[in-house]
Amino acid sequence: METRPAFWLESDNQKACEIAKIVGYQVVVFDMEHGTLDEHALDRLIPFCNGIGLETYVRVSESTQPRIQMSLDIGANGVILPQIRDLAHARNAAAYSKYPLRGTRGLGYSRTQLYGAATNEFIAMENQIRRCYVMIETAEAFEDALEIARLDCVDGLFIGPADLSLARGRGVFAARSDDISDMTRIAQIAKDAGKLWAVAAGNAAYRKAVLPLGPTFATSADDLSALLTGFRHMLDRHDAV
Repeated sequence: METRPAFWLESDNQKACEIAKIVGYQVVVFDMEHGTLDEHALDRLIPFCNGIGLETYVRVSESTQPRIQMSLDIGANGVILPQIRDLAHARNAAAYSKYPLRGTRGLGYSRTQLYGAATNEFIAMENQIRRCYVMIETAEAFEDALEIARLDCVDGLFIGPADLSLARGRGVFAARSDDISDMTRIAQIAKDAGKLWAVAAGNAAYRKAVLPLGPTFATSADDLSALLTGFRHMLDRHDAV
C-alpha cells in the first residue's frame, strides 16, 4: 500500500484544504488537541473535505465518548486518540468508536445516516469503515503497544514522536536513532497484529526513515507551517528584487 501524504489542519481554513488537495495531499487530520478548531468548524469542514476527495481524520481534543462520537457522526473517516495512557485506557477509549456489540458507540441521528433511521446494515458498515487509530506517545502505551494493537476496536496505531521522545526521557524530538528504533518497533507491532499504522513525520530525516516501512499515511505539513514557509519565501523574493 502506498503511503498517502497527509497534513494537519490547525485552524478553520477551508482554502488551506483546497490548496493542499490541489498540490497533492490526500489526507487531512483536523487537530482538535492542539489546534483552534471547534465543533462548528468541523461540521462544515469535514463534509467539504470529503466532497473534494480528502480522507478525513479528527485528532480529538480528548479521548472521551462525546468527542469521538461527534467526530464520527459528523462524517470523519476516522478518529485519532491522543495521550492514551496504557492498555486499559486504550480499551475503554477505542470502544467508543464502534457500535455494540463490538464497542460502546452511542447511536444518534446524524449525517452518516443520511438523516434517516439506522438499520442493522448501517451499524455493520459503520463499524467497518470508520477507523480508530490509537496514538502511541506515552511510555506506558509504548510498553503496551502490542496488546493495544490487538484490541478489536483498534484499527491502527498512530505514532506521536514528539511526545514519545519526551516521555521516553530523550528530551525534545530530534529524529535520533532511538526515535527511529521506537518508530520501527511500533510499525512492526502494527503489522504483526494485522493493523494499520500512521505517523506524524514533519521532520525530513525521520520521514526518510518512515516512508520505506509503508505507513498508511504520514503527516508532513500543517496549515500554519505552510503559511510561515510561504511568507518567508515571498519575503526573500521581495528582498531580492
